[in-house]
Formats: sequence, C-alpha cells, structure tokens
Amino acid sequence: MASEHDEGGSGRVAAARDDAAATAGAPDPKTAAAIAAAEAAGPQHGESVRVDSWIWAVRLIKTRSLGATACRGGHVRVNGERVKPAHSLRVGDEVRLRQEGRERIVVVKRLIRKRVGAPVAVQCYVDNSPPPPPREAVAPAGIRDRGAGRPTKRDRREMDRLRGLEGLSSSRRDAANRP
Repeated sequence: MASEHDEGGSGRVAAARDDAAATAGAPDPKTAAAIAAAEAAGPQHGESVRVDSWIWAVRLIKTRSLGATACRGGHVRVNGERVKPAHSLRVGDEVRLRQEGRERIVVVKRLIRKRVGAPVAVQCYVDNSPPPPPREAVAPAGIRDRGAGRPTKRDRREMDRLRGLEGLSSSRRDAANRP
C-alpha cells in the first residue's frame, strides 16, 4: 500500500482531485461542511421555516427581533404579499426586504434555521437586488474638520445654501429638516 509520502502515492492523487474541485467551482471543504451542518439543523423534507428566522439566518438583517419588527412594519414581502413574522417560507419563494432606503430581492434556495457564516449564507439564496447606489452619490452630512469648533453664523449660512435651504425663515428651515 502506497503512503502519502511515496512519489506515486495517493497523496498526489488527492491533491489533484482537490485542485480539480477548486477549479470546477466547488466550495472549499470548510464551506461545504458548514453548509452540511446548517442543512442538518434545518427543517426536514416538507417542513418550512419562519420568514423572520430565515432572513436573520442568511444575514439579510442583524437580529431576529429586527426581522420580526420589519415583518410587522410591512417591510417584508413574500411572493408580493406583506407577511407576518411567523409566515412559512418554502424553497423558490421570492422575499423582498426594504431596509435603509434599499430593497433586497432574494429567491430562497435553501431553508436554514440557524445563523451561518457569510459564505454559507450567500449559497442559501439567489440575490436579484438592484445594485446599491454609489457611495459618492450620497452627500456627506456636514463633516467638519476636527478641532474646528462650532460653526459660525457664516458657516451655517453656507451650509444652508448648499442644502438648498437658502432664504427660508428659521422656523420653516427647522420644519424642513425634521424627519
């Protein structure tokens, strides 16, 4: 029997097999093991997963309670309908999540209940979301140099002019700035 250290041994064959799998687009062994563990902990055939739990598990939202709040607030839609947090998801469902001024559109590929790492989470859905707006399109909100102190009356007028609030009275300006 040949050992891994032999010149013609199975060590080279295993290494060649691993290289071929890597070039074929197969996930690395750690990711594959994490996927297997997530699927083992997930629902069995015919079962479903709560939508708030799934969007948290695949890292679309930071906490499960935020997921439930988003569902209750009408920010989560499954197949075009607003859903409650306990709505059952199935493979193939389209989930639309509106958060932070952006809409995420994903199609469910795998059902998982436990939160997994980002490389595994990406393999649980197909992302059909529009690209996020470029960062430079979002104007920074009044960044001042460190140590510059409070803005003067002149600085405030310049900031108002840049924001397009020039010529408004202070009460109307305050009302325009309120959310």
